[in-house]
Amino acid sequence: MKRWWLVVIAALMLGAAAQMGGTAETLWKFLQSQGYQLGWHYIPGEPAGKYPGGAPHGAILRTFTNDIAFDALSKKTFPLPEGAIIVKENYTPGGELAAVTVMQKIAGFNPEGGDWFWAKYAPDGSVQASGKVGGCIGCHAQKKASDWIFSGSK
Repeated sequence: MKRWWLVVIAALMLGAAAQMGGTAETLWKFLQSQGYQLGWHYIPGEPAGKYPGGAPHGAILRTFTNDIAFDALSKKTFPLPEGAIIVKENYTPGGELAAVTVMQKIAGFNPEGGDWFWAKYAPDGSVQASGKVGGCIGCHAQKKASDWIFSGSK
């Protein structure tokens, strides 16, 4: 019986590792396989569901975190640990999904940028920007003290 659990744990760890350090396409597939919209958390202490946004993300936003990010943000633990993922859905003023922006913490990826991997997707999942995205890093740099994130740092 113990051997079975070791196999299950190893498989889960391999699955999680597979989405680390991959490409934006791999990350998108991972997010879809996780059903992030149904199974992930909203930012602790912030609005659940859609809320008013602003540039550059959109007029209406909805933000999700995986368990790793949620646990760290609940405890206000900065920097967030490797594996933390924050997904922000960006909507037009009319409520139409315009883009999905993602931050994924990957140890050693970009120490000068908080080790965040950035990605921006069209609603169909096509990659619009990814990696060390200058616009993302430039804006989020003002929040270095809270690990480059605006959400959960209040």
